[in-house]
Amino acid sequence: MSYPVELLTLFPGMVSGYLGASILGKAQEKGLISVTLTDVRDFAEGKHRVTDDAPYGGGAGMVMKPEPLVAAIEAARARLPGAKALLMSPRGPTFTQGTARELARHAAGLILVCGRYEGVDERVMPFLDGELSLGDFVLTGGEVAAMAVVDAVARLVPGVLGNEASSVAESFEEGLLEHPHYTRPPVFRGAEVPAVLQSGDHARIARWRRWKAIKLTQERRPDLFARLVFSKADQKLLAREEEAL
Repeated sequence: MSYPVELLTLFPGMVSGYLGASILGKAQEKGLISVTLTDVRDFAEGKHRVTDDAPYGGGAGMVMKPEPLVAAIEAARARLPGAKALLMSPRGPTFTQGTARELARHAAGLILVCGRYEGVDERVMPFLDGELSLGDFVLTGGEVAAMAVVDAVARLVPGVLGNEASSVAESFEEGLLEHPHYTRPPVFRGAEVPAVLQSGDHARIARWRRWKAIKLTQERRPDLFARLVFSKADQKLLAREEEAL
């Protein structure tokens, strides 16, 4: 069964290339996910298909009009009954790996609305299931954020990744950053691949990777590290030096 996604945007050309390439493109070819791009302008009336207007109360910029956007949302809901409809907006909760897992489990699919300009008419909100933010920064529109959400959710759909273990052993799945990776050649400009990774000792390699993941999280994301609950094995591992692994 294909996981359905629909993006409502004023600029479908901005996202079509990314969503049709690499893993996401292959997943669509295999029928594992389906991504539909809908141009909100198709739902605007009049010769010029106007989708924005000046804000009531004055102020800079323009606001997306409710009529075409609500019509686009309703049409998407008719195509994907039961799908979650979310507006990409800095007002929403921050998107995390946990959010991605939750959305991937929602088999009815996902409708993402890409805002533009100064924002969206507030009267659109009752027609949505919520808002979602990529982080505490400002973008010119919701398209980049929506692509990130689709990418993160799609790779959790069974079969999308060639190796199902890939999505389990990655950064943030356990609240840890991922361990370092190396490939050939064994020496690059004087920097060598750690000997443990060339040892063939899989138990030792696993310990080293776990130790590195914990240490990297401690050094680079102390906020994540502070929330972790370590097993006794992890506590013993943390007390050891790298050479003793």
